[in-house]
Amino acid sequence: MYSIEDALKLAEERELDLVEISPKADPPVCKIIDYKKFLYMQKKKQKELKAKQSKVVIKEIRFGPNTDDHDFQFKLKHAQKFLEEGSKVKAYVFFKGRTIVFKERGEILLLKFATELEEVGIVEQMPKLEGKRMTMMINPKKKI
Repeated sequence: MYSIEDALKLAEERELDLVEISPKADPPVCKIIDYKKFLYMQKKKQKELKAKQSKVVIKEIRFGPNTDDHDFQFKLKHAQKFLEEGSKVKAYVFFKGRTIVFKERGEILLLKFATELEEVGIVEQMPKLEGKRMTMMINPKKKI
């Protein structure tokens, strides 16, 4: 334990800074360090944490209620590629005008899509009608 004057003298002799660590403690805790180096190290740690974070990418695939088999297979291959890359896939059927009558077709199409992608993805959200869109979310399977 040192008085404030003694601690400041020590820090000055070593050409470092006196930094208060815990002001509410009795007596207050201080440390003699190079403050610029301390700030630099903190910034470096923040950068490392930011680099380790992974952003979730959502790819969308749009169908119509009367999507043909060839188009379905084409979009299925794209979805498989997206899931293998680690992206989420949001598949949706867009109903134009009076095609809203074919809600069942849209749901069957999305469920068929989900069963085809079972080996590479897991269904996060089952088909749900929101206005003129029926959407479904598929997550990539974790790699072992």
